[in-house]
Amino acid sequence: MKYGSFLKQARKTAGLSQEALAEKLYMPRSTISKVENDKMELRFSDVIRWFQTTNAPEALAASLCGVDLASLIQNLTMLVGGMIRWF
Repeated sequence: MKYGSFLKQARKTAGLSQEALAEKLYMPRSTISKVENDKMELRFSDVIRWFQTTNAPEALAASLCGVDLASLIQNLTMLVGGMIRWF
């Protein structure tokens, strides 16, 4: 499964650079780049640490439950946008 884009989005949403995340995860910055570009896969324990570090536990939970994160985000965005227009 290709999940680099989800990990990259979690990092960016947390406001972390690749360098900052690499320091927090005790990994080289090049590893962060390779993972985000789907050129390398992480161990499951490292994926969990990534989501914990970026404060994105909901993304991890959705991934574990087999939810397509892109579809989930799109549906939630449409739902919230519709609710805002309704009020």
